[in-house]
Amino acid sequence: MQNEQTLVQIASKHNIPPQNLQNWKKTFLANAEIAMEPSKAVKEYKEELVKAQQQNERLTSQPLKTTQQFDL
Repeated sequence: MQNEQTLVQIASKHNIPPQNLQNWKKTFLANAEIAMEPSKAVKEYKEELVKAQQQNERLTSQPLKTTQQFDL
């Protein structure tokens, strides 16, 4: 592929700091599944939400235990 440009060349061409371009690429790749398969990502987030809600219900249903310290 002869038309490939380096990250620095692309950043320079568009007046973007190379670090910004690297950060954007890293963020996109970390979240590409959301862009490519949103229904799968939504399903996973919903499952995480359900687990968090269940944990919250379990923790809030437990009686609060308090301890007091007295200076003697």
